[in-house]
Amino acid sequence: MKKVLAYGSFDMFHIGHLNFLQRAKSFGDYLIVGVTSDEFNREKGKVTFFTYEERAKVVENIKCVDEIFKANGWEEKLKDVERYKPDVVIAGEEWKQRYEPLKKYCEVVFLSRYEGVSSAMARNFLYKLDELMYLLKNFSDSEKERFVDLIEHKLRQNLGK
Repeated sequence: MKKVLAYGSFDMFHIGHLNFLQRAKSFGDYLIVGVTSDEFNREKGKVTFFTYEERAKVVENIKCVDEIFKANGWEEKLKDVERYKPDVVIAGEEWKQRYEPLKKYCEVVFLSRYEGVSSAMARNFLYKLDELMYLLKNFSDSEKERFVDLIEHKLRQNLGK
C-alpha cells in the first residue's frame, strides 16, 4: 500500500481544498492529512474562521481522506514522516522551501493552487461585501438602484460581456 501525507488548514472549505485532497490521494492508496492546529496557524500569521475541531471534522468526512491528525508546527514535519512512513508527501508549491528537506526521507510533490479560489480571497470578498452593505444602508432607494446598476456594468466590463 502506497501512503500519502498532506497538510493544510482547510478553513472555509472550498473546491480548491477538495481538488488538493483528491489530487493528493491520486499519488497513492492511503491519504493521511495533517490539519493545522489553531496555534500553528497563528504562528504562520494565519487567522482561521473555524476552529481546529470544526476543520478536522470536515476533512475527516471527505471520502478520499483515510486518516487525519493535528499538525502542530513546522518542526514536527520530520517526526510526522517517521511516524506515518509515507511514500510521498504532497504540499502546495508555496511551501516548497519548508518541505524540501523532507526529500531526504521520501518523495515530495508540490502542487499548484487551484486557480481563482482561496479562503483568504473568500474572506476578503465577504469583508468588502459587508462594508458595501453598511454603506448602502445610508442610500436612498434610487441611489441604491443606481449603485447596483453601476456594479453590474463594471462586472460586465471586467468579465468581458
